[in-house]
Amino acid sequence: MSRLLRTGLNAGSAAPLVVGGEGVYFHLSDGRKVLDGSNTGGPLGHGHPRMAAALREAATLPMVSEGWNWRGRDAAAERLFEVGLSEEAHWAGAVRFCLSGSEANDLALSLSQALTGRKAIATRERAYHGLVGLSRDVTVQPHWHGGLAAPGETKVPPPGAQVHVLPAPDGALYLADATPSAGSTAERLAGEAGKLAQSAAVIIDYTQGGFYHDAAYQDAMADLARRNGALWIADEVVTGLGRAGRTFAFTGGQSRPDIVTLGKGLGGGMAPVAAIILSKDVLAELDGRSWQNYGTLRGHPMAMAAVSAYLDILVEEDLLARVAALETLFARRLREIAGRHPSVARVAGQGLHWTIELFGPDWRDWRADTVEAPIASRVAAGALAQGAVIGTSGEQVSLFLAPPLIISEQEAETLLGILDENLCLADREHNMTMEGARG
Repeated sequence: MSRLLRTGLNAGSAAPLVVGGEGVYFHLSDGRKVLDGSNTGGPLGHGHPRMAAALREAATLPMVSEGWNWRGRDAAAERLFEVGLSEEAHWAGAVRFCLSGSEANDLALSLSQALTGRKAIATRERAYHGLVGLSRDVTVQPHWHGGLAAPGETKVPPPGAQVHVLPAPDGALYLADATPSAGSTAERLAGEAGKLAQSAAVIIDYTQGGFYHDAAYQDAMADLARRNGALWIADEVVTGLGRAGRTFAFTGGQSRPDIVTLGKGLGGGMAPVAAIILSKDVLAELDGRSWQNYGTLRGHPMAMAAVSAYLDILVEEDLLARVAALETLFARRLREIAGRHPSVARVAGQGLHWTIELFGPDWRDWRADTVEAPIASRVAAGALAQGAVIGTSGEQVSLFLAPPLIISEQEAETLLGILDENLCLADREHNMTMEGARG
């Protein structure tokens, strides 16, 4: 019996044992090599030689806590601004490094509370922002509650702050049951002003729950926040520095955030690291004040070496252009695949992050507290048996694709082909359900 406490989302489910990896493939204990088709934390795949070399060199560095200066930390900050914010000098102020996306969001939210004097926070429907402190509060997908789930029983820890939930964007690449939106984005959000007038900040991300914000949604939300005294936090933990096909997803709109959070791929998948970027306006609010928040291992020399190496690789291997080109391939193929499968309700995405949502129970009722594996998990299990990892984020009816940014067109076609084949399982169940409803 293993003494390691397993941290999977679904009670009683098993996970494959990984023994190695190279490029876009995992190596499993049973000897199989499987294509990594869903890993937001691994933008460079596995064992990238330049990342490995950077970390070998960094292993000789001293342990320097966040309270001491370290030239490697300054270098990583400068490189982040050179690569990711070179055209954003008019608003971007400074960066602080931390350990995870959850922590970065918690830092951003608590700072917003301190600056505004407000306790409540706003986010949009079906959001996920992490499972630490205030980031857990604004994670409103019910199965991501940070508590305990067992068959027929869920125990959820009490919230630390009131959360106002705002309407989500409604765009999609494919909708099986297309219904026109009731009014423009600005009109749909107009009635939410009262919620933002009570909130320290509104935090929005660009992928979670299968919602991918467009410029109109972002700009309308940012304008509403500013007019009602709430800060706007752009959660770019998933999308920042590559996955969206541009440096940041928010650059698709005209508005610019007060705070940006980064994580997951920031260290190239080789070191746990995240960051919080403050606008010049927010930075000015900190002038003469001490931000009373400290982490011993934040900005660790190993993590800073990983950040700098990843940013260099992002530029030198022209990964943003690669992702933009692959976005076109994924959009075309996923539209074709969705049209062949009656079980597919919706497809949305950008860059190299795509969600395939199946017909089935409402996500609001799913708490991962059943013995039976949900349909998304069974489709993913079938794909794994055929040699590809497809993600579910523990959801009941949603699958997502987020392969390494280095994936080739041929490997992408293999991944999409395996998805196509295994959606037949969902089709059979969907057809049985429809026949039962008619009978």
